[in-house]
Amino acid sequence: QVQLVESGGGSVQAGGSLRLSCVLSGSDFPINSMGWYRQGPGSQRDLVAHIFSGGGDHNIKYGDFVKGRFTISRDTAKNAVYLQMNALQVEDTTAYYCRMIVSHPIQDYVHWGEGQQVTVYS
Repeated sequence: QVQLVESGGGSVQAGGSLRLSCVLSGSDFPINSMGWYRQGPGSQRDLVAHIFSGGGDHNIKYGDFVKGRFTISRDTAKNAVYLQMNALQVEDTTAYYCRMIVSHPIQDYVHWGEGQQVTVYS
């Protein structure tokens, strides 16, 4: 069974850092793209950072609110994606979700993690 296992959430003081990790298990198919999204109660799920096919710098997209504070990276060999979050602000408090698109011969499948709560206090 395909599963995304996330870790790294928690509570941190404003200005601090956290590193989120997400590992895909249960699939031998290649990962087309991977990223992080966030969603607050009653809100839509917004892009935080995503690495698209190819993986070069020109294929990385960040949400407008990131403003150079977050860095997404991946380890292809480990089927993992990471989100280094620096200069965290109280406004960054919410749940963060990992998303991976796995390429099967006939179609791609989208997988989501269960979410990591990030709480930033002043």
